[in-house]
Amino acid sequence: MVTDPIADFLTRIRNAQMATHRMVEIPASNLKKRITEILYEQGFILKYKFEDDNKQGVIKIALKYDAASKQPAIRSLERISRPGLRQYAKPNELKKVINGLGVAIISTSKGVMTDKQAKAENVGGEVLCHIY
Repeated sequence: MVTDPIADFLTRIRNAQMATHRMVEIPASNLKKRITEILYEQGFILKYKFEDDNKQGVIKIALKYDAASKQPAIRSLERISRPGLRQYAKPNELKKVINGLGVAIISTSKGVMTDKQAKAENVGGEVLCHIY
């Protein structure tokens, strides 16, 4: 049993990139599916696929690398809010990640979204992670 599924999600992607894998499989949940969609929308991954296996389901993610230097598109995945210490922020308290180059993923009352979307909709919430 995993006590922090979001940290497990981020760690699986981080480990797959360190081993230069093309694909990574992650057990699915609605929250993880939404985070995967955000990663795709922001251009951090090539593509993704949700598969149903009569149990929990699986998310297959195709990782993105730079063609010339073979460096992964995701430089850093950092978990902010943890089960032992939740981190919440109001819309005016949301800080830019690396001067706007990165993305903060926020769980709000209107769903999971990026920090820019949360500011535009003027909602705060739990800061799940920073990605750049």
